[in-house]
Amino acid sequence: MKKQLHETIQYPDERFPYIMYTHSIRESIPRGRGFNDLHWHEDLQFTLVTRGKLTIQINGINYDLLEGQAIFINKGVLHIVTHLTSDGQYVSFNFPEKLLAFYSNSAMEKSHVLPFTNSSLLSVEIPGNEAWHNEFLQILWKLKKKFDSPKKWGWQYEISIDTVQLWLIFISHISVSSEESSKHNKLQQERMQLMLSYIHQHYTSTITLKEIADVAHLSISECTRSFKKSIHMTPYTYLVEYRIKRSCELLESTQYTITEIAQKVGFNHVNHFIQSFKKHHQMTPKEYRNNKTHNDIEKSR
Repeated sequence: MKKQLHETIQYPDERFPYIMYTHSIRESIPRGRGFNDLHWHEDLQFTLVTRGKLTIQINGINYDLLEGQAIFINKGVLHIVTHLTSDGQYVSFNFPEKLLAFYSNSAMEKSHVLPFTNSSLLSVEIPGNEAWHNEFLQILWKLKKKFDSPKKWGWQYEISIDTVQLWLIFISHISVSSEESSKHNKLQQERMQLMLSYIHQHYTSTITLKEIADVAHLSISECTRSFKKSIHMTPYTYLVEYRIKRSCELLESTQYTITEIAQKVGFNHVNHFIQSFKKHHQMTPKEYRNNKTHNDIEKSR
């Protein structure tokens, strides 16, 4: 299975495009892009840590969030939760920017939505150390409670009102950078999306560093610098880690041999696959498969 970086969010009701995901290390409810899964989407996102603590990487910057803290992620921005405590949980509220505009070409859209969503603004941490943070976080908790409760008549209005109130508080306390900075950040994001997508589409074959760089019209050295800046690893390291992620899915869901799986995810030699897998998981692919089978049997009892 080839996972794309771009996530098209499947809203429960397209007539009201709004969703709350509840994420843990093990699962996402409803099913979506969760823990340790690099992606981007065209929707705005507010993430609230409801239990434990996490580290989320956004455009190469790591943010450590504790229970009760939150972060805003703008549309089109690459992000991934790289660490979550074993009992940790976080919720993500996703919705399109048009929800905040009321209608197309409105004064709100032109003055209070697009200047922020089309700017250099990538993310904003909301740790709770300012007065407006606390008001903001209280509304997020209220939103979570509404999504967790049985839906009553008019609930879409309540969610919309709370979200617009969130946005007004938010934009009243932040500023955006210059247009030049915005163009640079967007170009950097677009180049990374192109190169990462190329890896996702071709990881089963032999890929050269030049091929990855050519996709974004960069030199090899600039390609490597972009990877190190945005996701803190080289293109080769990312390629190997991505292949191993895909191999885990095959180990869990198929009966292919270790050699067959190595070939299917792009390793030319099974020994290289086993060594790389062990480096990342501190166990061999066979041990990983046996552990997963054992845990599944235990859960079913």
